[in-house]
Amino acid sequence: MAQQQRIELQDLDLNQLVEVKKQLEDELSHLTSSFGQLKQAQNRFADCIDSCKSINDANKDKAILVPLTSSLYVPGKLANVEKVIVDIGTGYYVEKSTEDAIKFYTTKVDFVKENLDKIQTTVSQKQGNLRSLVDVMQYKLQLQQQEQKAAATTAVKA
Repeated sequence: MAQQQRIELQDLDLNQLVEVKKQLEDELSHLTSSFGQLKQAQNRFADCIDSCKSINDANKDKAILVPLTSSLYVPGKLANVEKVIVDIGTGYYVEKSTEDAIKFYTTKVDFVKENLDKIQTTVSQKQGNLRSLVDVMQYKLQLQQQEQKAAATTAVKA
């Protein structure tokens, strides 16, 4: 495994700092997007749990709308309140008892929550790195401006 080389921000010039800043901003953008997608997945799994919990004997033979796609529904009847069809991913579906389906989706929610926590930690670290980087850039810009003023003052006196 290759070791990561640590580079001090103070040792980089402004152009290099701008490049590092762009990389950090791109990483933050990607992580934020991933966070949002995972949050949506978590909400969908939670909705599935709620749907499974709402299936009971009182709903047997009631008219329902069956989703074919996210925006297309067809009428149907709830014939079996003991079993549900569960999308397990990549186009595969299995029949499970409502209890097993709830367990399956609860496991999914917990897994996504762990990943959300990891991404949140990473985002916080990257945001801290970005703040540090911006501070160093501002410091270097101030130094550069002071040097330019001093050079201009020296040139005027000469």
